[in-house]
Amino acid sequence: MSENQDPRAYLEQIEDDKKRADSLAIMALMQEVTGEPPVMWGSIVGFGRYHYRYASGREGDWFLAGFAPRKQNLSLYITAGFDEYGELLEKLGKHKIGKACLYIKKLADVDETVLRELVKRSAEHTAATYSPSDS
Repeated sequence: MSENQDPRAYLEQIEDDKKRADSLAIMALMQEVTGEPPVMWGSIVGFGRYHYRYASGREGDWFLAGFAPRKQNLSLYITAGFDEYGELLEKLGKHKIGKACLYIKKLADVDETVLRELVKRSAEHTAATYSPSDS
């Protein structure tokens, strides 16, 4: 986590006007949905925090919701994964998914109401599943 880096200043440095505007809009959406301020986690803008502990003994802290403006896509981290969100994904619009990443080219390609609901459900699920982080 890079608590000293300002997320807005980080996003303002994006050269592509559309990607910068989309990134600022996603930051506002995630802050509103989670009720948490944006914090830099390396090159990821994250919101909220939880502590995970796997059966293997591995543990750590991570954000409830986050995103990163990458060269090819806007990568949104949906920490709960996508198993329970098929109906939302069908209505979302143009996107690709990985294990816990939602990739979109631009915000105009997706339904923002559906995106908001997806982020909300994922953050709520993750918060209910794991303990909050105190660090």
